[in-house]
Amino acid sequence: MEKSSRPWVRRLAAAAVGLVTVAFLGVPFGLYYFRDLRRITVTDIRGAERIAGLRFTSGQERMLRPGLEEARRDYRELRAVPLPNPVLPAIRFSPVLPGFGLPTESRPFAYTRPEDVAVPRNFEDLAFYPVTELAELLRSRRITSVDLTNLYLRRLKAYGPGLQCVVTLTEDLALEQARRADEEIADGLYRGPLHGIPWGAKDLLAVAGYRTTWGSRIYEDRVIDADATVVKRLEEAGAVLVAKLSMGALAMGDVWFGGQTRNPWNPARGSSGSSAGSAAATAAGLVGFAIGTETLGSIVSPSTRCGVTGLRPTFGRVSRSGAMALSWTMDKIGPICRTVEDCALVLEAIRGPDGEDPTVIDAPFNWDPEADLASIRIGYLKSAFEGESRTKTFDLAALEVLRGLGITLVPFELPEMKAEALGFILDAEAAAAFDEVTRSGKDSLMVRQGPGAWPNIFRRARFIPAVEYIQANRARTRLMEEMAGKMEAVDVFVTPSFGGGVLLVTNLTGHPAVVVPDGFDDRGNPVSISFIGSLFGEAAALRVAKAYQDATEFHLKHPSLTAPGE
Repeated sequence: MEKSSRPWVRRLAAAAVGLVTVAFLGVPFGLYYFRDLRRITVTDIRGAERIAGLRFTSGQERMLRPGLEEARRDYRELRAVPLPNPVLPAIRFSPVLPGFGLPTESRPFAYTRPEDVAVPRNFEDLAFYPVTELAELLRSRRITSVDLTNLYLRRLKAYGPGLQCVVTLTEDLALEQARRADEEIADGLYRGPLHGIPWGAKDLLAVAGYRTTWGSRIYEDRVIDADATVVKRLEEAGAVLVAKLSMGALAMGDVWFGGQTRNPWNPARGSSGSSAGSAAATAAGLVGFAIGTETLGSIVSPSTRCGVTGLRPTFGRVSRSGAMALSWTMDKIGPICRTVEDCALVLEAIRGPDGEDPTVIDAPFNWDPEADLASIRIGYLKSAFEGESRTKTFDLAALEVLRGLGITLVPFELPEMKAEALGFILDAEAAAAFDEVTRSGKDSLMVRQGPGAWPNIFRRARFIPAVEYIQANRARTRLMEEMAGKMEAVDVFVTPSFGGGVLLVTNLTGHPAVVVPDGFDDRGNPVSISFIGSLFGEAAALRVAKAYQDATEFHLKHPSLTAPGE
């Protein structure tokens, strides 16, 4: 009440500041300041009504004006509060609805230890070995982590520039971690299957002492003096960080301040995004595995384009502490690897609460590569397979492979509720995450500037009414409820990776996805199929995806590369 009782004092003070601005900074700056203070008119209100799709009476419009003036003053005060990117909103999202029974039984983690893996005659061939095989060679000391790390570092230097997938080599750190891994393994201190394995981090994960650019020229030289939780956990598992990999600027697309990340299968094409470098480097054999993130397709899409295997975990499975926030209710961190089981190994290392990200839920992950497929209820997104698409031949062939494994596929459909109208939830949260970038004008430094690029989306999001954002999230709850009802019939369903709106729906509901290559089109470009699991049901989705992958050979193919100058 005190605030509204003395608006004239504020106006007088603001006018005084404006006069001082004119006196000391010149007329242009002063005019800009006064223009911002211009009284809100009924015409302004009517323009806002049209944007929001509303219509008020003339009397109602006049009544609104004083309150809107005060609201604008509140916004100015709010903008003076420091809100760096990691600060979470007080409103917290959880994919778990009331009554949902989280899995509680925790069993020992099991993984495949290949018995017949050998060191190849050409050491370079190790660059494309899956983690399971590299792990066995390291554990048995038939290769060293230092040698393997040097192999990947050489390849990063040779092929990274052409693919434009490397932001920063972490060579000194990598060699230090590799030497430590070799010493520990020699002393019998084996930490597990990631011990000594070189990996790459999407450059939205903070690593102390190295740049964290978020793919944008705005942050090109910024160093965050801390390690993201995922980085810490992989170091604890003994993994060796060899590079920070490119990402589309502020997690969109494959264009960053260094160029466009290229597809190893066809360098004339981009690698898609935003986990562009993570997918390209994995496909090109520049890392043993990589970490990506997904808000709305950023693991599924580049994994598809680059012909690798990706896992988007359940929302709340992996801590995002130390990672760039784009959408607090949709961001997820997951592995990009060469095989399904590699994804399971990495998830086991990075999952679980850390006391820093309050959205993380402590739920067991009972990976068993030999789990009986007959115990898993498996559906297929019927309408997506029936519709026309450029991948239909591959999609239907994938179903036949699964049926050939003795799997009975039951028809499944997504909720009837249309999710497209909820997509602006991401826009609103992203605009809030980068509010300072918009208001400061730094958005002009970004490479992409078109109507569909972040700078314009951030500006457009300023016109999303708060009421509509809340209503969209309420509708999201209804979507989650309907999806929960659908998932009562299956544990996993298979779907074309981009069919039937599945990407948007499952990112809004928080369900996990496993994406694997399922062929190559007539131009030699990889295509994919996806397996969607129930909430915190990654183990079942991975098991079905592994069965499919073991029955095919698409993941065993890798691109032919040419280094610049060759």
